[in-house]
Amino acid sequence: MDKIRGPTIGLLGSYGGRNVGDEAILTSILSSIRQGRPDASTTVFSRCPDHTRIHHGNIEVVGWEGVSRESASQIMSRLDMLILGGGGILYDTEARRYLRLVRLAQEQNVPVFTYAVGAGPLSDRVDCMMVRETLTSSTVVTVRDEESRLVLEEAGVMSPITVTADPAFLLEQEEFSQELLHAEGVPEGVRLVGMSVREPGRAAEHLDVQGYHELLAHVGDFLIHRLDAYIVFVPMERDDIRHSHAVLSHMNAADRCRVLHGDYRPRQILGLVRHLDLVVGMRLHFLIFAALQGVPLLPLPYAGKVFDLAQQLGAPALRGVIREAAGPLLAEVDRVWDERPTHTERINSRTPALRIRAAATVGHFLSQLELVAPRTPVWDRTA
Repeated sequence: MDKIRGPTIGLLGSYGGRNVGDEAILTSILSSIRQGRPDASTTVFSRCPDHTRIHHGNIEVVGWEGVSRESASQIMSRLDMLILGGGGILYDTEARRYLRLVRLAQEQNVPVFTYAVGAGPLSDRVDCMMVRETLTSSTVVTVRDEESRLVLEEAGVMSPITVTADPAFLLEQEEFSQELLHAEGVPEGVRLVGMSVREPGRAAEHLDVQGYHELLAHVGDFLIHRLDAYIVFVPMERDDIRHSHAVLSHMNAADRCRVLHGDYRPRQILGLVRHLDLVVGMRLHFLIFAALQGVPLLPLPYAGKVFDLAQQLGAPALRGVIREAAGPLLAEVDRVWDERPTHTERINSRTPALRIRAAATVGHFLSQLELVAPRTPVWDRTA
């Protein structure tokens, strides 16, 4: 029996950066490839190869930051297709770093599939030029939300752009046991509210650090006294731990809060969300996890992608709320809690459509891969 070599697929995104959302995307894409093309092998371009090898075994992993053009070109030449994305990687000063590798792939005539990518803010001249040139030459361009499509069109991308959904909508949960909650100091038999904060930076350029820490502290105290709840801060990135404690420093009821410190896989965090009664958060993928588990959620939009998700789920879309006074936000928190059966029903009715759209990205990719590397039946020479 001859073994036919399947295609080799490269995956380029913000992988290995110890961000649960990005790792959820990678987990989902790898799972989809294994199900759709089990004959394929994968090469993941990682910011921390050791981290990626440990958490996503049985794949080739290469580092790409600080790698020479010649070395990167040799790796690209072995690929049958390169996946760019998903996740929010096309924004000012960061887009050019990823697109440098995309250009090398295109120089090697490797087809590039833009996989439910996120874009924006994007206004820098160099980044816009690189986005325009490289994505216009891509095989297929899919984005995860409408705002990303508008950002790419404004940057000058002329190729058709298809809006699908974030790959994390296809993630399957792992159990997060009561024992793990107990080990984190989370009590049993109480209402649990999950909160998610994030750091300011280029992807969250409008965040006023001091202001939003104090605002979320007001929200936390309100939830504790209004619902007799415990607050569980869920870091989606290691630096979120520091910002969670900064919120705690402004709270009166900080003794009824816990900040998770364990190193958990995306599927475990998805399992954790099942234990929550309400989610209030900034991190996109924490909100996606809440939607997948049917947990009432209140997004705190710091960027268009969060606002877009809120609109798609029918959740309160409070654009700019993190820069406003506490009163309107507390009123919205109160309303979401009082109307949680309605919110839950709405989320449960809309999430399946987003899962279908996420699956559409998989379908587009597998169709393109079939054109590049058709399935070859295994034949038996002795037959």
